Amino acid sequence: MPVDWTVPPAAIAAIGAAPAYITFDRRELDSILNLYGRKVATGEWRDYAIDFLKDRAVFSVFRRSAEVALYRVEKVPRLARKQGAYSVVTATGLILKRGSDLARVLSALDKPVRLVAG
Repeated sequence: MPVDWTVPPAAIAAIGAAPAYITFDRRELDSILNLYGRKVATGEWRDYAIDFLKDRAVFSVFRRSAEVALYRVEKVPRLARKQGAYSVVTATGLILKRGSDLARVLSALDKPVRLVAG
């Protein structure tokens, strides 16, 4: 029987060393929640989820809570020098916009809805 040498998260927390998770700071969350509030007011979005992982932070937007996420706003700091730390990803995995300026990346989701006459 092999010995598992990994340390459980509870033991790490007990020592005082918290695991390093990527998070959104207050300014970033303010920008994201501002857009989210406008979309909720128009009835386009209804729910959200925030995930803080070891390599990325993800803000997911849902039309209904029982469905898959419509969009994900991701922060991946290791890509900051290459492509930019922020990206907007659709439910199918298509990256709508990527960059280092969060406001510019979020502008991909802030397009007004147009009526197409046919």
